[in-house]
Amino acid sequence: MGYVNHTFSSDFILLGLFSSSHTSLIFFSFTFLIFITTITENTVLLLLIHKDIHLHTPMYFLLSHLSFMDILHISNIVPKMISDFLSGRKMISFAGCGFQIFLSLTLLGGECLLLAAMSYDRYAAICHPLRYPILMNEHVSVLMAGGSWLVGTINSTVHTAYVLHFPFCGSRAIDHFFCEIPAMLKLSCIDTSHYEQGAYVSGIIFLLIPFSLISASYVQVLHTVLQMKSSEARKKSFSTCSFHMIVVIMYYGPFIFTYMRPKYYHTPGQDKFLAIFYTILTPTINPLIYSFRNKDILLAMKNMLKYNFLHKK
Repeated sequence: MGYVNHTFSSDFILLGLFSSSHTSLIFFSFTFLIFITTITENTVLLLLIHKDIHLHTPMYFLLSHLSFMDILHISNIVPKMISDFLSGRKMISFAGCGFQIFLSLTLLGGECLLLAAMSYDRYAAICHPLRYPILMNEHVSVLMAGGSWLVGTINSTVHTAYVLHFPFCGSRAIDHFFCEIPAMLKLSCIDTSHYEQGAYVSGIIFLLIPFSLISASYVQVLHTVLQMKSSEARKKSFSTCSFHMIVVIMYYGPFIFTYMRPKYYHTPGQDKFLAIFYTILTPTINPLIYSFRNKDILLAMKNMLKYNFLHKK
């Protein structure tokens, strides 16, 4: 009943992930710590790739875009969550909600395509090492990164414009911690089944096809790895591929489950739980799995620390 006065307002109400209980304070503190960790990890990675000339390769170029996307994505969502929890004010303007949808979809879609590009890079490097300079040169990597941003932005523009055009004539309380399309469709007072069919097609393009390509590329990589003579090389490559696939499944699995189901199968608690994986957890894990387990990154970090230490003296 407390939300009745806002029914005809242009603002929305984000019910959020936290309440005012003691348990929620613990979850809030944990989320804040994850946010700081994610920003720090990805910023350090961007600086290392930018400053170390040995990291100016297609693989690290794509990784730098992944880090930048992760910084933007978590910054689009978590600061608003923190602000709402501390102030107790859960309002978000119509324009603010639209911006959250637009940026979130741009980054989610772009990252789906970028992860597929990164898997192709690994496939080319391991399965066709002699042809790698031709298959993955600077021009190709720029096209892949730019294409991910461009296609993600176009897709996001269409979906954002379509969803914000729906009439919201009931309660404007969004039972989520950010403005996400499945949660907002529940507030619309018209039939959205035609839009959901279009969203399903987008899901095939941005989720199922890239996930299938990534899976196929890693199957080929594992096949090549198992044929290596060195047991140490096999073990190391297998470990790397396994960690990569775990992160990919953590990202695509909840994303597919959320965006490729009809809205009447959605429950607020389930949607919030699934969204945590692809909005908060994977941006934190990506640098650890893709970069900081890599000897080139560790060497670049060691050199940077040594350089800063010597110049301070």
